[in-house]
Order: sequence, then structure tokens, then C-alpha cells
Amino acid sequence: MAALLRDVLESDLPVFFEQGRDPEAVRMAAVPVRDEEAFMAHWHKILADDSGTIRTIDFEGQVAGYALAFDLDDGRRVGYWLGREFWGKGLATKALTEFLDVETVRPIYADVATANIGSIRVLEKCGFTFVRSEVEHDERLGEDVEVALYELA
Repeated sequence: MAALLRDVLESDLPVFFEQGRDPEAVRMAAVPVRDEEAFMAHWHKILADDSGTIRTIDFEGQVAGYALAFDLDDGRRVGYWLGREFWGKGLATKALTEFLDVETVRPIYADVATANIGSIRVLEKCGFTFVRSEVEHDERLGEDVEVALYELA
């Protein structure tokens, strides 16, 4: 299987938006849904920020999702998203492995909802190790979420 990472195109954004509205994916990732205007504004800000690294995951000619790295006060973070129709194919692990060849800052960290077992497996297969977990109140979701921090040294 070949995951292909490529630069993000403007035409990818509506696909990312639709993937990000999937109720099951939203529940697994414990992220809030943005309306389309807020989503597009957020993505244009991400794309304009030269400090980040972002790639579209293109699988057999389809926009499968994205991978990105960005800075937070306490270190570099990596994140990724796959549309649900691409789950369970090993694509996230393959894409993240390829992305980590492009994004070479170490250590790099990932935050993951502890209920998202699939994403935790992806991180571990890519060499990330568990650092800690804590329950956080997510104002955007309006609920408490247990989030684990993973590190790739």
C-alpha cells in the first residue's frame, strides 16, 4: 500500500471539512465540529503559518485526510486525520511514518483522546511512547476528556 503525502490544495479543504463532520470520527478524536466558515478560516490560518508542516494524505487518488505538525508552548506537536472510509487499512500508520520522515523535529509530541485506541496504536507503531494522561475540561466540547500525551524522542 502506498500512502502519498503531497502539499495541501485549496480543493482539499471541503473534503477535510466533510470528514471532520463525521459524528463517529468526532467522537473518537474528541474534537468539536466547526461550522464551514470557521473551519475554512482556521485552515487558511494554518496554511499561512510557515512554522507548521502540513500534508494531504492522498490514497489512490482520493483525499484520505491530512497530517500536520505545529508548535505549542511546550513543544512541537503532530496530528493527523483520516476520513472514516479509510480507517482500518493501515493507512494512518503508513502516512504518519512517511510524514515523520518529512517532519524531523525531535522530540515531537502527540495528544490523543485515551478512548481513541486506534490512534494510540498508530502512534505506538510509529515509535511514540506514553508520557502521561490527564482529564481536561474541554470548553469547546463542553465536557471532560481524558487526553494522553505521547512522545517520539
